[in-house]
Amino acid sequence: MGSLCDTTMRQRRLSDGLLADVLGRLAIALAAGVDIRRAVASEAARVPGRWRGVFEQVAAGVAAGEPLSAALGRAEGAVSPAVLGMIAVGDRTGRDAETLAAVAASLTEAVAARRSLGAALLPAAVRLAVALVVIGLLILLAGLLRDLDGKPLDILGLGLAGPRGLAVYGGFLAAATLAAVTALPALVRSWQARGAVRRLVERLPVVGPAARAAEAARWCRAAALAAGAGMDVGSVVAIVSQAAPGLARDPDTITAQLRRGASLEEALATGGGFPREVLEAVGLGEASGTTAESLGRLVPVFEDRARRGFAAAAQALGWAAWGAVAGLVILLVFRVMGVYVGIIEQAGRPL
Repeated sequence: MGSLCDTTMRQRRLSDGLLADVLGRLAIALAAGVDIRRAVASEAARVPGRWRGVFEQVAAGVAAGEPLSAALGRAEGAVSPAVLGMIAVGDRTGRDAETLAAVAASLTEAVAARRSLGAALLPAAVRLAVALVVIGLLILLAGLLRDLDGKPLDILGLGLAGPRGLAVYGGFLAAATLAAVTALPALVRSWQARGAVRRLVERLPVVGPAARAAEAARWCRAAALAAGAGMDVGSVVAIVSQAAPGLARDPDTITAQLRRGASLEEALATGGGFPREVLEAVGLGEASGTTAESLGRLVPVFEDRARRGFAAAAQALGWAAWGAVAGLVILLVFRVMGVYVGIIEQAGRPL
């Protein structure tokens, strides 16, 4: 039974919406003075049935003295490393209620951003679906039309006509859909592990800067919470690197550079890849003793930048879909004209 539950946890991940609700309620309970063991046990009885086993194990871990992030981390794959890194800030600093509230707010923002992106992408998806259906209808129609030699008219120039051509076309679409669905888990794993997919996306215009801004927002949020709790630099870097893997730095290397006289801004800049605004905020915070406040002010800036970037990408895809449909219409017009001009020329030739 245990191995089956473990396998299930590895295969599924908690939705951000559900996790935001759970963490938000935990934050309220802890702020009201409820013991964390009691609060987590209450959530285990509240979550949907398919996740009850996961939260019962989490509740058991917390009851045994494990930090919440460690207990959630044992539910392999159920919670992303970035969220675990944020929760770990509260575990290490004792500011659980504040941290969980911040994580819940971040997840709620992510859910809203994805819904907005999905709404923006829906028209493009509908146009693409309509274009694919029109192609299928034209293939079927081509089997009903004949030229002067009695051959089916190849309206699209694809060599497909009639029910048989439609079956081939439908098979191609089914195979392409199956390949996409099959490849999706591997693509998601590559993204989460900062593999080739993540590197490719980050090089794309508009989408790449938006993805980097979202990562910078997570880094600033976690760093602001950890710095505000007075943690040492090495611990801050370790926890924040877990929350934002794309901006990870080795804590020992950073600590060694600081001991040699480098500023934290200079140490973080080593190796490149850090946003200029974040480095400037770190430098200002070092000089004024307001690191948490300086980084906290950047969180909504980066979140808004990421949201606008993804929205722009969705709009670009919408225009691309319009262009594809328009191109298909133009192609069909010329193909049909060409076919009938050919028929007329054939009819005008002497026998």
